[in-house]
Parts: sequence; structure tokens; C-alpha cells
Amino acid sequence: MRYQRCKLLFKEDFKKIKRAKVILFGVGGVGSYCLDALYRTGVEDITVVDFDKYEITNQNRQIGSENLNQLKTEVLSKLYPKITPLTKKVTKEWVEDFDFDSFDLIIDAIDDIPAKVALAKKNYDKFISSCGGAKRVDPTKIEIDSIWKTINDPFAKKFRYELKKSGFKRDFKVVYSKELPIKCEGLGSFVGVTGSMGLALASLAIQKIIVG
Repeated sequence: MRYQRCKLLFKEDFKKIKRAKVILFGVGGVGSYCLDALYRTGVEDITVVDFDKYEITNQNRQIGSENLNQLKTEVLSKLYPKITPLTKKVTKEWVEDFDFDSFDLIIDAIDDIPAKVALAKKNYDKFISSCGGAKRVDPTKIEIDSIWKTINDPFAKKFRYELKKSGFKRDFKVVYSKELPIKCEGLGSFVGVTGSMGLALASLAIQKIIVG
């Protein structure tokens, strides 16, 4: 049976996992691994939102990236047949107009700060997020904590700043790395970290689904 070992681990809570309705924003270096872990664990009602096509520079860290110039949502809907693909660019305005009521969990794995802020403000009670995964090589430095308690992460710092500026005073959990970013040209990245962040995000998602 496909989910036998998941059932052994989660026992009665596996029913919550199977019933969960999730929306995942961003299926790149972090989000694609989060999707894979959730799908393999029994979460099948997943709406994935992304607007990008795969580029050759994605191939060091993204599931499905062998399919160059194809939409990520379309490729992943073939790899994970039960998901719902939504090819949209997520903006503040789109978030404000979208109805999230039917979803149990909102997972953010995008890198657009205004969109992240909009998602957090609208859905903080069922929202989890990932922060910066680039310029790092040590997955053992990955942490799960409040957005207000992150350290050594410039991306998370900017996220916090924009949340404060918008008047947001609530709280939610994020996956981030406390490893100091390595100085390099551009957004150098290592799948050992970005993939591990995606798996940590999936773990946080499962815990939130179970606990509520």
C-alpha cells in the first residue's frame, strides 16, 4: 500500500493529512521539494501557483527543471497528477482578490516581498513561509521559528521590515537558515540547502495540518 509507512508513523492523524487542502506558492528550489514531500506523504489536494518557465540555470536545484522552456505548473501537474496547477503571477492585488477560505494551509515559497507580505496579512493564522536559501552550503543551520526571531538572514530581515511598515503585528512560522550568507556574485545556490529548506517547510506544513 502506497501510504502504509506514513500511516504507521502518523496513525489516526493520517486522516487529517489526506483531507488537507493546501495551496503552495512557488515551486522553485524550495517549493518543488516541499511539494514532493507533501505529495508523497498523502497530501494530494494541493494547488500550486507559479508563472515561470524552466530555465537552464534552474537545473542545479529544481524538480522538473529538465523540461526547459516549459511552464513549471504544467510539468509538475504531470509528475504529481492529483495537484491543481494555477499559472499566475502572484501580486499584492491578486492576493487581495483571491478567495482563500477553502484552504486549510497557505504555504509561501516565493521570493517577491510585497506578495509575501500580502499573503501573511490576509492569512497569518494558516500561513507558513520560507526565507532566503541562496548563498549557503550548510543544511544543518536550517531552523523553524517565528518570523520575528530569525537571525543572519537578510531576506527575512527585509520581510520583517516590510511587515512592520505595513502595520502587521501578528506572528507565523518560517523556515530560514542562520548560516551567514557566503559572499559570491549573484544568487549562488546549492540544492543541499534549498532542497532541505523545502523538506523542512513540508515538515512544518504536516505539523500544522495535524495540530491545526
